[in-house]
Amino acid sequence: MKLTLAIVVVLLVAAAVVLAALSATPAITMDPVVKVIGASTPVKVEVTGPYGLRRFSAVLEQSGARYPVFELHNPAHRLLFMRLHEPAHTISFAAGKQQAPALKAGKATLIVEAQSNDFLGRAISATFDLDVVLEPPRLAVDEAQHYINQGGSELVTFTVSGDWSEAGVKVGTCTFRSFPMPGRPKNERFSLFGFSWDLPVDTVPHVYARNAAGTEVTGRFWFKIFPKPFRTRDLEITDAFLDKVVNQIDPAGSGDLLTRFLRINRDLRKQNNQALADLRLKTEERVLWNGPFSQLANSQVEAHFADVRSYVYKGKKVDQQVHLGYDLAVTAHVPVVAANDGRVVWASDLGIYGNCIVLDHGYALQSIYGHLSAIDVKVGDIVKKGQAMGHSGSTGLAGGDHLHFSMQVDGVQINPVEWFDAHWIHDRILSKLGSDK
Repeated sequence: MKLTLAIVVVLLVAAAVVLAALSATPAITMDPVVKVIGASTPVKVEVTGPYGLRRFSAVLEQSGARYPVFELHNPAHRLLFMRLHEPAHTISFAAGKQQAPALKAGKATLIVEAQSNDFLGRAISATFDLDVVLEPPRLAVDEAQHYINQGGSELVTFTVSGDWSEAGVKVGTCTFRSFPMPGRPKNERFSLFGFSWDLPVDTVPHVYARNAAGTEVTGRFWFKIFPKPFRTRDLEITDAFLDKVVNQIDPAGSGDLLTRFLRINRDLRKQNNQALADLRLKTEERVLWNGPFSQLANSQVEAHFADVRSYVYKGKKVDQQVHLGYDLAVTAHVPVVAANDGRVVWASDLGIYGNCIVLDHGYALQSIYGHLSAIDVKVGDIVKKGQAMGHSGSTGLAGGDHLHFSMQVDGVQINPVEWFDAHWIHDRILSKLGSDK
């Protein structure tokens, strides 16, 4: 009897030791890490551990007081936990004034604790230092009349106050930064924005301001949108054209020429346009341009901004894309000059644009020069209006020698025509900035 009892005790102890050895301590991660909370800020925490969660809690601590904001309990699995092997748990909750009414603006700490759902039920906690921001932003937007062409640009001024960290303009899915008005306090700002060619004409642009806790307010301004017709045209592509452009752009590609062309025309076009948009971050916070922009001298316009092109191969439409710029032709290898004063932020090959130059003109306004046969400037160079930067060519997705010229505002390509007009630049842009440059 004593021997049997001893064996049972040994087995129980051994089982406990095994169960304890198999137990695991969970891990807690927060991505992105929340550093500021406000009225009710979303928080996402991931808890990893093979046996799932028995308990999870989140508490805000401030000035010695603790405020529970979230708690989760699951049934315990002390003996059957080995069968679980659960994936990571993503737990979303809100933390802020709504969940902890006594919370005040200032410093606080978020404490999260997770307990593994196994034999030992080990717990782990993580702390995150926070700033509590409770005052919302406030906006006062100008009362000017804003006439906006579809595919064009406009400028709005506004004053932001309260607690804010970001402000600008939203037009559909596009967001445009703001900059301090020249010579004025940081909270007196303007935003140069574009109304993309493909936006519905009933899209309402608005100013926004957001604080670090994510609280956002909006402000409206008077505007009128002028719809613009954009051309549609068929573009015949031949085997000779495919052989030229595909093997130049994608010399090591696989598949037949048409398949490779379509991949270039769709996927690479998208990647290249994103690369151009990303250059918006390489801008100076001052006006670099001087007077109106200039179209390439003596050039003929072969393609317009926002031409909708249907690509036809052997009588069949195989693709459709939008041409976001002007194709300007003079003679072969004509000197390509800067449309205005600026700084070179790109001077290299760019896929469908071939040899390409991008100039920054300040405040996220940039001009783009594509298909060049030669580039004679480098990144960082300061150029003057009319200065030669290279020569026209047919590199990239070009059937013949010409210059592809386009412009963008904060990464959104817009119709350059407005920027050729000195009166438009003065009335719509510079007069609002208090500048006659």
